[in-house]
Amino acid sequence: MDIGKAQKRDLYYTNDHEWIDFQGSVAYVGVCGFKLKGILQVEQFSFVDAEGLKKQGETIATIQYDDYQIAIRMPVDGKVISLNDALMAGRQDLLLQEPENNGWVALIVPDKPYERQGLMLQDQYRQYIKRKY
Repeated sequence: MDIGKAQKRDLYYTNDHEWIDFQGSVAYVGVCGFKLKGILQVEQFSFVDAEGLKKQGETIATIQYDDYQIAIRMPVDGKVISLNDALMAGRQDLLLQEPENNGWVALIVPDKPYERQGLMLQDQYRQYIKRKY
């Protein structure tokens, strides 16, 4: 599913470079391209006990590249209800090609689906990257 083309985006970002796209009572979660900058190939991708209730900041998946392990964390408290089948089937290239569309990691039900506290809009996120990096 290409979430970028499927419906209107309600996209927010964390300061740890994860994104969340709220779609009513559910939301897609993924990792930003910025966090994956410089990675040429995902050597291993795995979900970390991703099903069920998770707190904001908990790791739901990891990406292995050389000696680096990159954690993908929950941007908000919520329940993971589905994982991206394409990633589970070995299509980790989606994380490098389209991380904010087809490269979504999990579909969740946020504890507070209309709460955006601590999250940044796209322009705020771009400014955050410019200031910090």
